[in-house]
Amino acid sequence: MEHLNLSESEWRKRLNPEQFHVLREAGTEPAFSGRFTDNKADGLYLCAGCKLELFDSADKFDSGSGWPSFTRSISPENVTEHADVSHGMRRVELRCARCDGHQGHVFPDGPPPTGLRYCINSASLDFRSRGGNHNAASEQG
Repeated sequence: MEHLNLSESEWRKRLNPEQFHVLREAGTEPAFSGRFTDNKADGLYLCAGCKLELFDSADKFDSGSGWPSFTRSISPENVTEHADVSHGMRRVELRCARCDGHQGHVFPDGPPPTGLRYCINSASLDFRSRGGNHNAASEQG
């Protein structure tokens, strides 16, 4: 997979301020504020930075956490895991393998079949419905 390496100014041009904060500065959006938290549409979730396919709606579940949650990524090659010891916690950070954009964290408290909860920021995602529409926020519900 070819990596996408842009300068900070190029990322700022490509992303809105919230996306930049989450993807490039490892920020976290407030719980229950993201546009994809309650999205039930059928489709794929892409990295908002580079459009790499990361998650499938078939693996999305309501975790009650306030962030979109998935039991797995589309491919282990598309999401990288990194140790995160910030904020006095030990967590596993998830990043897009193509552009190194921060997505969220993975926790071992998810449902079967994986037992994992990929807890992802809506700001780090774009959505493509199975019909091909991007940014299908209007399909939430």
